[in-house]
Amino acid sequence: MNKNASIGVIAIGRNEGERLKQCLHSIPAGIPIVYVDSASSDGSADFARSRGAMVIELDLAIPFTAARARNAGRDLLLREWPMLKYVQFVDGDCELETGWLEAAALFLDAEPAVAAVCGRRRERYPERSFYNQMCDDEWNTAVGAAEACGGDAMFRTAALAQVRGYDPALIAGEEPELCHRLRDLGWRIWRIDCPMTIHDADMHHPRQWWLRTVRSGFGFAQVWHKTRTGSNPPLYGRQLISALLWTVGVAALSLAAALVVGPAGLAAGPLLWLLQLARLTKRSGLRRGGHLLVGKIAEATGILRYALSRLARRKQGAIFYK
Repeated sequence: MNKNASIGVIAIGRNEGERLKQCLHSIPAGIPIVYVDSASSDGSADFARSRGAMVIELDLAIPFTAARARNAGRDLLLREWPMLKYVQFVDGDCELETGWLEAAALFLDAEPAVAAVCGRRRERYPERSFYNQMCDDEWNTAVGAAEACGGDAMFRTAALAQVRGYDPALIAGEEPELCHRLRDLGWRIWRIDCPMTIHDADMHHPRQWWLRTVRSGFGFAQVWHKTRTGSNPPLYGRQLISALLWTVGVAALSLAAALVVGPAGLAAGPLLWLLQLARLTKRSGLRRGGHLLVGKIAEATGILRYALSRLARRKQGAIFYK
């Protein structure tokens, strides 16, 4: 292994199977690799070792989160290669695009005020399911200065050390929360116009989409609660308001209308939903619009789960959708 390397890669995964093999095969030779496994039962850890990666198998006694896995990987990577300038995080269901590591490192070399850089993440099989296509659209964010990056990104190790990495308690939204702290300290986040990773969401069923959206709602609430202080506005306030407005708010309006005009007032809520569905359908089509609207219920479910976990003082582990 190259002890003089300037870039290291941290991959995280759980039962990714062939996706993990593609991920590790896409990392150029000579690059230090740490793979962090979250209780896989498919031989992922053994395969990673066979590829020359250092492997961490997380303790089942502590709730799994992607943030915890990334921190564990970073700690081991920098302990073994303390001179690394940059670390590339990649999810085990992603494959690095050829040339990405070099392009990202060159950008960070030229922009010392930038803490993290990301590129275009695209879906491997967007045509195979409606949900895969939705993910592909989600990844296609604007090029230039950004508020946050996603799970795949190259970070400056000095910047990560300054903020002590990810918050391991976060279920979702750990990347925007980390970037929020970096921006509080004056660092910048950037997306460049360059292919970065190929992601395999492998979502084909409504239940997978529902669980992923519940996880998003949980993350909205958890990250908003944590980022209420600081020089930057708290994260996910708009998403929280929207989810609660179209669920709790609509239900409350229906009840209030029923108290004023009688049982007919209960129709106020469904009428508002129909009007919103018509607006979303005009913009995005019926199927996508329907999912966006029903997704508010899933997000509100995640928000409620966070509120209940706070009241019960119970730690929530990762919410898996595949």
